[in-house]
Amino acid sequence: MSDLAATPRVRRPRPKVVTLTDAAAGRVREIMDKAEKPYAGLRVGVKNGGCAGQEYVLEYAEAAAPYDETVEDKGVTILVDPKAILFLIGTEIDYEVSRLSSKFVFRNPNETDACGCGESVTIVPAAAVDED
Repeated sequence: MSDLAATPRVRRPRPKVVTLTDAAAGRVREIMDKAEKPYAGLRVGVKNGGCAGQEYVLEYAEAAAPYDETVEDKGVTILVDPKAILFLIGTEIDYEVSRLSSKFVFRNPNETDACGCGESVTIVPAAAVDED
């Protein structure tokens, strides 16, 4: 037997799966404040669909699901669907207003293609990073 005590491994802080710009955080807070009932946060995910293969999903979350990744950013609680985490790592969500529209915009380093109308994308999962 060894007399050495096990030293717990210190892990570096994990980066946030998604982040919000100031504009997106402000708009989410505004939407949540006007909602018909209180919500736990904004659920973000990815689903199959559209001509490019995948679409981003934003919806009210009444409660966190068992394996949701919870991200707190700029006063907003974001609940990331566990099936979408590898597709969304490093994504910044912005909110843009133009003369003809206003919308949430995803800046995702894992996107490889998008359809012409901008409603769907092709995303590859982020590569695993080896932590030694």
